[in-house]
Amino acid sequence: MQEMGDKELDWLRHAIGLARQARARGDHPFGAVLLGPEGELLLEAMNSCGTEGDRTGHAERNLMSEATKRFDADFMKRRTMVTSAEPCAMCAGAAYWAGLGRVVYGLSEQALKDLIGPHPENLTMDLPCRDVFAAGQRDIEVRGPLLESEAAGVHEGFWR
Repeated sequence: MQEMGDKELDWLRHAIGLARQARARGDHPFGAVLLGPEGELLLEAMNSCGTEGDRTGHAERNLMSEATKRFDADFMKRRTMVTSAEPCAMCAGAAYWAGLGRVVYGLSEQALKDLIGPHPENLTMDLPCRDVFAAGQRDIEVRGPLLESEAAGVHEGFWR
């Protein structure tokens, strides 16, 4: 798949904005978007752990669940998920099973773990999405971390 350059960074900032919205409504600060092959917005999602009481309600998993209801795996292999933070193992698994072709993320899983520590609501694993995808039987392109300080900003003061 082809990189989108500045447009890709704009979508990353949009995902970070969704994370801010999620935080404002009482959810964990994570957001994600699904893009078409020309960089057009297809779907967006926010974390819903707080508002729905579902600890698996991560933005990326929510996005992939909605995407699999709408699109088949052949369609998904030419799509990009842009997310405010690196997908955790669960979300990377959801992206893999959805058939996604590419992931772009802001804050790395390691940086998130360093930022929030052993918070009981987010016991972040030190397991990069690249490692999860590498265990699979097809390639998923990964680009990130990008705009990591901007992506980290939405978490400031949240995990206390």
